[in-house]
Amino acid sequence: MKRWITSFLSIAVIAGAVVGIPGIAAAQEEDNPAKQLAEQPAVRHRLLLVKSRFELSPAFEATVNADYKHTVGLGLKIEYHLSDMLSFGVVGLYGVSFDTGLVSRIVDNLPERGSSQDIPGDPTPNKQEYESHLNTMPLHGAVYASITPWYGKLAAFGKAFVNFDFYFQGGLAIAQLDSSCSDAICNDPAPGVIDPERDLEPDGDPNNDPPLNDGIRPGLYLGGGIHVFINNWIALDLTVRDYIFSDNPSGLDFDADRAVTDDDRRFLNHLFMGIGVSFFFPSKARRTP
Repeated sequence: MKRWITSFLSIAVIAGAVVGIPGIAAAQEEDNPAKQLAEQPAVRHRLLLVKSRFELSPAFEATVNADYKHTVGLGLKIEYHLSDMLSFGVVGLYGVSFDTGLVSRIVDNLPERGSSQDIPGDPTPNKQEYESHLNTMPLHGAVYASITPWYGKLAAFGKAFVNFDFYFQGGLAIAQLDSSCSDAICNDPAPGVIDPERDLEPDGDPNNDPPLNDGIRPGLYLGGGIHVFINNWIALDLTVRDYIFSDNPSGLDFDADRAVTDDDRRFLNHLFMGIGVSFFFPSKARRTP
């Protein structure tokens, strides 16, 4: 009888241990600080400065790599932020152009009006021919998607704190180009080929050819920048934008075949640096739990 009682008690102890082990393990997991921390959000009560908000930004930008004409643009950026990381937007700017220092140096060394024809076959343009072929960029803009992978907070002297984020953009660019070569200068009706109306051979003079560097130019767009938030709905927007499209900014014979044709265009980067002030709507930012 004593043996039966001892066996029964042993079985009961083993069964209780088996049943209790999962409960003990679960209790240990619940009491594990590392596991509890891993399941928590990275930041509690985080201020959602961009998520589900419209961004309206008056923008100013200027070229940094222009060869012949600097462009200063003033316009507007409109963007909607679907989440903390993803947004879609459009930017458009009106541009005013002026000569770079390179143009001044070139023009100072060119012959006066008409003197380029004194030497037969000389491809050097005179001052007026050169300046008339240059183009400007009155309008440019882009449609894009934007990714914001990083955000954080900056501190100055341990007292002044500002929020910031970095973003990268990619999309489609478009530009309106303009050139003003008059018929008195650009009067070759068929550059580089036999004139079908007068049955004349090519004149070999690219300086009287139309520049073929105006009109609408579609292309690619790349950009990036940083928001520095002044408060919960106003931010300083610092940007770098690159509009990439086909262009021949000089409007002259780039490939040295003695004629200005479409072959003289190249796929060029038009790099701008800019600054703007972004206003976010609704003006009150939400917080996470």
